[in-house]
Amino acid sequence: MSGVVKCDYLIVGAGINGLSIALELKRRFPSSCIVVIEKEREVGLHASGRNSGVLHAGFYYTRDSLKARFTRDGNRMLKSYCRQRGLSLNECGKLVVAKDENERETLHELYERGMANGVNVEIVDSDRATEIEPNAKTFSEALYSPDTATVDPGEILRSMTSDLEESGVKIYTRTAFLHHAGLNRVITSQGSFDAQKVINCSGLYADRVAKAFGFADDYTIVPFKGIYLKYGATPGPVKTNIYPVPNLKNPFLGVHYTVTVDGSVKIGPTAIPAFWRENYGGFDNFDLSEMTEILFYEAKLFLTDSFGFRSLAFEEFKKYSREYLSSLAEDMVKVVDSEKFDSWSTPGIRAQLLDRRTLELVQDFIVEGDERSVHILNAVSPAFTCAMAFAKWVVDEYIA
Repeated sequence: MSGVVKCDYLIVGAGINGLSIALELKRRFPSSCIVVIEKEREVGLHASGRNSGVLHAGFYYTRDSLKARFTRDGNRMLKSYCRQRGLSLNECGKLVVAKDENERETLHELYERGMANGVNVEIVDSDRATEIEPNAKTFSEALYSPDTATVDPGEILRSMTSDLEESGVKIYTRTAFLHHAGLNRVITSQGSFDAQKVINCSGLYADRVAKAFGFADDYTIVPFKGIYLKYGATPGPVKTNIYPVPNLKNPFLGVHYTVTVDGSVKIGPTAIPAFWRENYGGFDNFDLSEMTEILFYEAKLFLTDSFGFRSLAFEEFKKYSREYLSSLAEDMVKVVDSEKFDSWSTPGIRAQLLDRRTLELVQDFIVEGDERSVHILNAVSPAFTCAMAFAKWVVDEYIA
């Protein structure tokens, strides 16, 4: 690349949100010049490409949350996209099962949220739950979500990339954001870009990019590592996703059974506090400055026990044990050979925003911006499900 590349819109980060926003911009403004930069060799190598592939339905979230709206609408939009493009789609549904009376009451809270959000959910008795998934085990009742499905994240990312390139959008890989040089010039590892508007979709580094533009003063990213255990035999123990009743005070859904798009089964994920942003395994991508900053905030969370971080950390680190992780999934089914959960999935890192003022994890989408730049600070799970609906909202609220 020689000289300065000029464009109308410069998107930093080619994960699911960056690609979805680029598609939405091209749909709205077909004559505009749109450029996407990505620091890796190809798109979606971090959270988007390591995603579980579950298309959630939208019943976990309170009615007034952006998550509720984007999950409900994004589920429908991504399913439609998969059908139009002939992409893989497993409409396997989901059962949320309870283990006691307290959890059964929480099922009804989830049901009320789902109904308020316009989501197709129902409370079923244990006999009906067995009809849906013969191996499911629950106390008295379960919550059934027929609209939950699974997809192949990599296939969707490749399809979106192809759509963008065919429409004239230029995607520069191996092009890392370095700094903001005034007005709207972005300096990268491969040269400079001038844009009318910069859209920061850089995931694990969204807070750092935002700070270069004067945003995200109150926030920092705290990473959590997610790993699944894969069932190494066929057929798998279930054909429907089975989830426990979650702790509604934190954003993690607990260890559950996921039926992938090809019908194989995995359990997880973990939510293990990571020590640097791309702390996938060993010392890969080790960064001392990142570790120092992240350990500072994790130590504060541990000492204050904000949102129960201390017990969460102890519990999550135990899940590095294959035997312990598989034991957590045993109570949700009638029969399972835990020994056949015999291999680990590729780890993923959740970019979780922390409010530095309150030491609380931010559980909804957070976007900041002005007439020159927009910053997606918190596109937390289920961001993959939400992506198309979220992109439409970002363009409506911050660009159009």
